Amino acid sequence: MKLFLPLAFLLPVALFAQPQVKISDPGALVLRPELGKNKAATAALQAAGLTAEAQELVVNYSDPQYWPPGLSTDSARQANAPYLQNYAAYRICRYEVDSLPYVIVMLPAQQNIHMPEDMRPLADVYLLLPDSAAKDVHSGKPRPLISRGPRWKDRPKAKIVKPDGLYATYDLGDDEAGREALKKKYMSDAEIEAVVFRSHERNWPDGIDSFDERFPRLEQFSKYKAYVGAEWDDKVLLIIPVEKNRKLPTAMRPYMDLYFVYAKDAVEVKGKRK
Repeated sequence: MKLFLPLAFLLPVALFAQPQVKISDPGALVLRPELGKNKAATAALQAAGLTAEAQELVVNYSDPQYWPPGLSTDSARQANAPYLQNYAAYRICRYEVDSLPYVIVMLPAQQNIHMPEDMRPLADVYLLLPDSAAKDVHSGKPRPLISRGPRWKDRPKAKIVKPDGLYATYDLGDDEAGREALKKKYMSDAEIEAVVFRSHERNWPDGIDSFDERFPRLEQFSKYKAYVGAEWDDKVLLIIPVEKNRKLPTAMRPYMDLYFVYAKDAVEVKGKRK
């Protein structure tokens, strides 16, 4: 059984200054990195300023057992080869083995939610590649801040009682009253952008990201463990934490915290009908 760190887990902030790269030769991926057995890799991680704890995480999460399904077999890698260059990837360090330069590359989970489901890492994972297979990206832009989303543990619990009261294509970005309601709940700008992005069906799990996929599963929406994020007008924002919804069917299971905009009368809060 695979054990993953939560999607919201991040390595120390120092890693976020590393340069962005594009994987230019997917076929060059080292299939058994075994970084913990490589003294040159250990020295390179130390030189990059990683703590002992961070080094251990890099070693552990470079193990192929933690790679997404789309990278885990020869056939999957071959089929997905054209898409690997779409990963948001960052170089952690370089080192040499027998005069051949290699690079350890980080695939941050939170920055790769745009990838197809079988290529999304469930935690920050690490790949080993020849240096020539990871080209620097000179975008001139700093790595964007990606929020894990607003806190939910101290918010009221909610139950979806009318699953079809969902606004699946609602654009919170264009709703000034909705954004103001989120601000009044002390959400930061980064948290609000996370909610806006992940409250639209196109950014939901593959089994619910369109009406045709969602309709046969709609009644099961009452099984989601939900928390009230904010209320405004006739609407309520529900937070669907990944931590509380791991037992849902795979097609519905969040890969990070999701957000649903629902009609108020479709939701019960603290046992009382809204």
